[in-house]
Amino acid sequence: MQNDRASAITDALAQLSDAASALGLDDGVHAMLAAPRRELTVSIPLRRDDGSVEVLTGHRVQHNFSRGPAKGGLRYSPDVDLDEVRALAMWMTWKCALLDVPYGGAKGGVRVDPRVYSSGELERITRRYTSEILPIIGPMQDIPAPDIGTDEQTMAWMMDTFSVSQGHTVPGVVTGKPISLGGSLGRASATSRGVVHVSLAAMRAAGLDPSTATAAVQGFGKVGRDAVRFLDEAGCRVVAVSDQYGAVQDLDGLDVEALCRHVDLHGSVVGLGGADVVTHEELLAADVDLLVPAAVEGVLHAGNAHDVRASIVVEGANGPTTREADRVLAACGVTVVPDILANAGGVLVSYFEWVQANQAYWWGGDEVEQRLEERMVAAWETVDRRSKDDGITLREAATRLAVARVVEAHRTRGLYP
Repeated sequence: MQNDRASAITDALAQLSDAASALGLDDGVHAMLAAPRRELTVSIPLRRDDGSVEVLTGHRVQHNFSRGPAKGGLRYSPDVDLDEVRALAMWMTWKCALLDVPYGGAKGGVRVDPRVYSSGELERITRRYTSEILPIIGPMQDIPAPDIGTDEQTMAWMMDTFSVSQGHTVPGVVTGKPISLGGSLGRASATSRGVVHVSLAAMRAAGLDPSTATAAVQGFGKVGRDAVRFLDEAGCRVVAVSDQYGAVQDLDGLDVEALCRHVDLHGSVVGLGGADVVTHEELLAADVDLLVPAAVEGVLHAGNAHDVRASIVVEGANGPTTREADRVLAACGVTVVPDILANAGGVLVSYFEWVQANQAYWWGGDEVEQRLEERMVAAWETVDRRSKDDGITLREAATRLAVARVVEAHRTRGLYP
């Protein structure tokens, strides 16, 4: 799949620059927001199952602390690099501020392909990475969560490693944990639910009836799979999906239950009975009402943005639309719901999990889902209103709102010393 991952930090900085100019920020404040507050790169010696030793590289970037402790996912991917992690940490700062969650942004990553390592090797990678970044994480410092290539088991290993170092169990050091270890009900599907809440709101705002709308979802992983399921439950006809191995399409609407069973059995959407094989680029250009890019950065770029026929793009992934693609889509009248709003359901329920862990009191699933929907819809309404009032895109509105909130917190606290 063609993508432009290298542009992530360039795009993040350019979005900040645009917001800083629109808000009239001085050069000093702009420079402070452009630079991460703390970065840590670590070596991770790994003893493989065959007895050999391999050295991996990991990063943790903490972008901002003005509104609270840092918060952000940990990804395992062969494409991880420091600039990517910097961009993702910055976007997390804006995401937390936009949803009025009392965190700053962070992100972590290990350059590794988790598919080719055993469970024991992944545990050793996780525990060594955690031990190396111990000085800068904690429930009041920086709270990691799952991301691409990591899951609730990864978070359990992280929590245990941190807790052993403290001499007592610290459930609030990570979120996205198993329920049995203090995880929150609804956390696993929270990002997907948030994407769908915003998608439905965007369709209604555009005069589309979700029960008669069509959708294509790029990525059938952590976010995309449940997004497909929730869109289908809302009556939306999902006609195309893809994963890293290929893409399938059925213009009459995919049988979502059959699709999920097929993926569970074969590990990919490829080969789904009754569906046509299409390319990744054909999926992105599908003639649908809603397109949800829900995989990695930069899949919509200058080379393919003109081909997008969806009237609404909702960013389930972080940074799936490059700056050049944004301009093209805006000129073509395509509504792009930005990642810092669209996929914020994950950090919202991570916040709920952190609150529950700190109180040692857990909420019911219905309560979590109700709070999630209320916060996501309220954020959508605020961003949509700002966009219409100022005649700007949803991304510009969301970024300006978020940056202004971070700046307000910074100015109120003052600069030490």
